[in-house]
Amino acid sequence: MIHSSASRPVNLTHLMLDALRLPSSAIAYHVSQQLSDYYPDQIVLEGDSTYFDLQKYAENGHCELSPIATVSSSTGYFPSERAATVHNHTVTLWNAKKQMPRYKQKNGCFAVSWQGQQLMVLLLSWPQGYFETCRYYWILAEQQCLVDDFFAAVCRWNSDVREEVMVFEGGHWQKSRDLYESIQSATLENLVLAGSLKEDIYADVKQFFAAKAMYAEYNVPWKRGLLFIGPPGNGKTHMVKALVNTVGYPCLYIKSFKTRQNTDTDNMRLAFNRVREAAPCIVVIEDIDALIDDENRAFFLNELDGFALNDGVLMIASTNHPERLDMAILERPSRFDRKYHFDLPSRAERAAYLALWNQKLKAEMQLLATDVDAIAAAAENFSFAYLKELLLSSSMCWVQQRLPGKMASVMTAQLDKLRSQMESPSSAVSQNGTGESQTLKVS
Repeated sequence: MIHSSASRPVNLTHLMLDALRLPSSAIAYHVSQQLSDYYPDQIVLEGDSTYFDLQKYAENGHCELSPIATVSSSTGYFPSERAATVHNHTVTLWNAKKQMPRYKQKNGCFAVSWQGQQLMVLLLSWPQGYFETCRYYWILAEQQCLVDDFFAAVCRWNSDVREEVMVFEGGHWQKSRDLYESIQSATLENLVLAGSLKEDIYADVKQFFAAKAMYAEYNVPWKRGLLFIGPPGNGKTHMVKALVNTVGYPCLYIKSFKTRQNTDTDNMRLAFNRVREAAPCIVVIEDIDALIDDENRAFFLNELDGFALNDGVLMIASTNHPERLDMAILERPSRFDRKYHFDLPSRAERAAYLALWNQKLKAEMQLLATDVDAIAAAAENFSFAYLKELLLSSSMCWVQQRLPGKMASVMTAQLDKLRSQMESPSSAVSQNGTGESQTLKVS
């Protein structure tokens, strides 16, 4: 048990309230000074690392938290029946997907039991600028090694990517379990692409991750860049998801570098530093032409070249508009070594896609083989996304009418409607359709 050597009573509630009344630039200093004064015999470690998520660490059974008591020098800082506990400020959020509340600790103080040792952790949150919140912590224990080991254990556990996808948006990284779960349904088996494109890409990625020793033997940086090129709705996103799902390495998805509070270069530095920490990993940048502009291009290229210092990074970028990309990105092999083109499907590929979908339908809804071929021929210039829209809308119409054996006529009517929309300048359904999300993010 850790005790205070201070001569006056220790009131952590007052300490926290007093600190939160101060200007944001003075809060951390004030709390550090007060804790050092209250507990001169203790080691104090402080910081604002996003990896120090004590709540998640405890929720997964790695330590036990108990609300701390307001204490005096005679009682130490663990709970006692006669001491009033510190008010732990918890915000309740609503998880719409699971239809249940989710709790997030904002301010509080806890006694921590970890591997048979006792520590104290004080947490505070306060506004920092217009769009950010600073989350700060102080860890107290009797020995420096205990404080350091506990801090390292919490940060190491939180930095690991386990059944999640790391998403960079708004100037910071956050873990997405929903995105990870959406990826699980994407496989190479349910993906139709031209020729051997699917097999070639998979072999490329598999060989890269297996070739670490060979890269080292020949003193070549163990890094790789793939660029997926083609109009929307033709399998680029599905291919990325299937690769992530198949190879099993952590996935980090960079959605945007734009924020109001930081420059693009600041955010790029944060993003790529985390990428290097996660290697070996897969980094995904969709619509790269929309993320890179004249102001941030030079820094972005420097970060790509910097991967030579940190092996194990496979970057997969995609673009619908290669003509918008700078030649330094498009043509320099050391940045994106291989370019794969995802074109509109041929008649044979459309037929293969329709046949694959047809197998999943109930018997009374299925098309005859001749119908599959006829619809594939009629769907000229349809992307895979448009084909999926055709299948979805036809299935919905069939269910409303329930006409066994009439799916072919229903689908033909829907095909005519979609072609009219596709050819209209004010089309309500873009080539992206509903068939393939052109972003990995799940809303």
